Amino acid sequence: MLPITNDAVILGFLIAILAFVFVTNASTHIFWRRFYTFVPSLLLCYLLPSLLTMTELVDAKKSNLYFMASRYLLPASLVYLTISVDLKEILRLGPKALIMFFTGTAGVLLGGPLTLWFYHTVAPGWITSEGSQATWRGLSTVAGSWIGGGANQAAMKEVFEVGTDFFSAFVTVDIIIASLWMAVLLILANKATKFDSLFRADTSAIQEVKEKIEKYQKEVMRIPKTHDTFTLLAFGFGATAIAHFAADGIVPIIETHAPELKKYSLTSSFFWIVITATTIGLVLSFTPARKLEGVGASRFGSVFLYILIATIGLKVNLMSIFEHPQLFVIGLTWILFHAALMLIVAYLIRAPLFLMAVGSQANVGGAASAPIVASVFHPALAPVGVLLAVFGYVLGTYCAWLCGLLMKFVSE
Repeated sequence: MLPITNDAVILGFLIAILAFVFVTNASTHIFWRRFYTFVPSLLLCYLLPSLLTMTELVDAKKSNLYFMASRYLLPASLVYLTISVDLKEILRLGPKALIMFFTGTAGVLLGGPLTLWFYHTVAPGWITSEGSQATWRGLSTVAGSWIGGGANQAAMKEVFEVGTDFFSAFVTVDIIIASLWMAVLLILANKATKFDSLFRADTSAIQEVKEKIEKYQKEVMRIPKTHDTFTLLAFGFGATAIAHFAADGIVPIIETHAPELKKYSLTSSFFWIVITATTIGLVLSFTPARKLEGVGASRFGSVFLYILIATIGLKVNLMSIFEHPQLFVIGLTWILFHAALMLIVAYLIRAPLFLMAVGSQANVGGAASAPIVASVFHPALAPVGVLLAVFGYVLGTYCAWLCGLLMKFVSE
């Protein structure tokens, strides 16, 4: 009877878990208020689904829910989260937003080789350097995920010819450590005022952007009717259809006429789906379609993202920590380097915690979680996370490829 392989049943479990998290998070009961003071709700959206896999209640390897959520719900979500964005206002956040984003990229790009060099020196038995099981090859896929996202991670697997079984261990390292770092950011978000005061950060630009976005949302807000909901769905899934159609057309052309671009993930359908969907959302933000925010565009976008996050959590096998402990120690050291660099630069330029957290998560978390981390500071700020995460997708393969070469160099 067990494990369960029927996706309809598994989806029911995941929706029930998400409902439990959000209902208890909204509860005024003193237990839940205290509980969520220390445990971020987003972390539970990852960890509770993982229990279904750990207890072997479900067989995540046979589930297609992640594919469904990443290919159908994520593109629509990106459209919904960007359709009402005021690009001019977001640009008013100034150069600090980009500085923190590129610092996050540098933290991954440099942290990987330095961490590998350190453990190659002090614990050489932890590092293998030959064949498809070479440690640097597996870590290159983590770099792809932490700078760009899933498409970039898959690209690194192909570029550096990582063994399939070996690759699965690094996927788990990626998800667990990225989730832990996200939990730290979410906890810090609750102390943003103290953090910004300590760093003497100027938050006026963020506050101004937040207030203007809030004002616009209130101006267009109305109770949606059936035709409003279908219009909203038409834009989201219509854009998703266009994104898939574009990817189906672009990828074969590149594979035929410029196959060398494969190493930059430009032959990845997922890459083009994400880029096309986000571009459509940005274009629509300059049209009357941006008023769809009034009937719940960003709310639909958040719901779709949380479903995706639950399907990612389903793939997490926490027990693999005990199977490959050295890989998790390496990964933790790497993320600590990234975190330290982010904190140092944020202090030097007096960047607000919001820009540090979103700049980091746009790299490490990508489009699935950067907007959610941004919305923890305020729901109106979610589009900032989307835009920076998409920028990460563009840079991800180039930087991860360079990171992989540097790690190969230091491990030889």
